[in-house]
Amino acid sequence: MNINVVKTAAEFENMSAKELLAEWPRYFDDPPKSRSNKSYLMGELIYRIQELSFGGLTKQTIDRLEALAENKSLKERKGDISRLAIGTRLVREVKGVEHHVTVLEEGYEYQGVKYKSLSGVAYAITGTRWNGNVFFGLGKKENPRPYRRSRKMGGGK
Repeated sequence: MNINVVKTAAEFENMSAKELLAEWPRYFDDPPKSRSNKSYLMGELIYRIQELSFGGLTKQTIDRLEALAENKSLKERKGDISRLAIGTRLVREVKGVEHHVTVLEEGYEYQGVKYKSLSGVAYAITGTRWNGNVFFGLGKKENPRPYRRSRKMGGGK
């Protein structure tokens, strides 16, 4: 099938969910899971057009993805820290004091206490709820903001 993917995707952007639904049978045999969600319909249609134009995933890739999905629960994937090797030491300075955390096989150790999450360690250090990855500089933000207790601003009554 010879389809201009970019042009077709741009056309889909301007269509309503009802219009996208009318396009569905051109690319799929089965009905969509959602009949009214424009983002879902557009995403599935555009992916299918790319698949037809450039080829889909190989059987080997599909098998590997399915195997990975079966071996990991949603909870395991959500809190996945696989990028940190066991034994890695994380250091964060708060109020002039360096805090050292060691990555364990299951969780973290800080001052001899084991924690399930970096957020728990960050709370132990600051007394404030933090995203642990952000607090230790592992999140999307390049540098976590310096730790300060919140203060009211201004001279309100």
